[in-house]
Amino acid sequence: MRVSLLSPYSLSVPGGVQGQVLGLARALRAIGIDARVIGPTDGPPPEPGITTVGSSVGFSTNGSVSPVAEEQSIASERTLEALRVFEPDVLHLHEPLVPGPTSAALLGSEIPKVGTFHAAGEAGNPAYKALRKIAVSAARRLAVRVAVSPDARAMAEEALGGSYLVLPNGVDVDAYAKVEPTVRSKPAVLFVGRHEPRKGLGVLLDAWTGIDRDATLWVASDGPETDSLRARGTPEVEWLGRISEPEKLARLKGATVFCAPALGQESFGIVLLEAMAAGTAVLASDIPGYGNVARHEVNALMVAPDDPHALRLALRRLLDADDLRARLEEAASAHVLDFSLARLAQRYVGVYEQAISSTREP
Repeated sequence: MRVSLLSPYSLSVPGGVQGQVLGLARALRAIGIDARVIGPTDGPPPEPGITTVGSSVGFSTNGSVSPVAEEQSIASERTLEALRVFEPDVLHLHEPLVPGPTSAALLGSEIPKVGTFHAAGEAGNPAYKALRKIAVSAARRLAVRVAVSPDARAMAEEALGGSYLVLPNGVDVDAYAKVEPTVRSKPAVLFVGRHEPRKGLGVLLDAWTGIDRDATLWVASDGPETDSLRARGTPEVEWLGRISEPEKLARLKGATVFCAPALGQESFGIVLLEAMAAGTAVLASDIPGYGNVARHEVNALMVAPDDPHALRLALRRLLDADDLRARLEEAASAHVLDFSLARLAQRYVGVYEQAISSTREP
């Protein structure tokens, strides 16, 4: 079977959708599927098996900035040409209505299509709202519709109608077994995420002020709030900037606690699963997206969003209690196996076969 996986977002920029596209393609290849990826990149493709359709430009949506294809018409032409050359049996469109490669393939190709909808949150997806009639019509070209969570399914159903299979995002569990953890001299709490309001880094820094523990806060990535947040001068914070995927895995495995203090608008807690796969205790906001993968006092600690005091107390509790961390880590390590990319790839093969067979039916 030949599968083209298409991303509307730059594959050179870290992100939930891009990570799923690349990870699923690798998992599909591991079971003998000829899987190739199409999408924007900024510079050379970050790994083999990618056809680039041009560079990206930031587009504000859903409380964040998405790196979509810069030259839409050129990206569309290159996408359709790549499909003509590869001749896949099925297309897997991630966020199929976002302008760029996925929408070009949705409207410009007759190859059977599976669409995966990732977005959820109060802001919704502007593509659904601005072009509702066109979006509803375009979505009918999908043989199978998939949503990564009940929240993503609810939003897509409300905006587009139709029925959706829920298949959660996955994580490469096996990759963490090979990772050497980052060496640290004292306990460390790790934050990974774009520095923008909805990710809650400002709340975490408020909580860290007065933490009163001999520990370090590792802050990875960057964003529009980086300069203002750094200017606070919060003590015992190490600003890492953008880090590579191998360093992210090493930091996740080396941290004492992984903290995800997002305020909302998260469709799925993939970062929580990554920390669980690394065997690191998770502290997260109690928001719907994170509730898809974490349970309070079972495999994570969860606190109300935008509450620095509650977050500080939970951080102290985890830093102080080795037995609590060990209990959460053990439960999480078992739980994350249900979300392995290897298992997800097997499930998607069945979805692809369904799409191909349904398209062939008279």
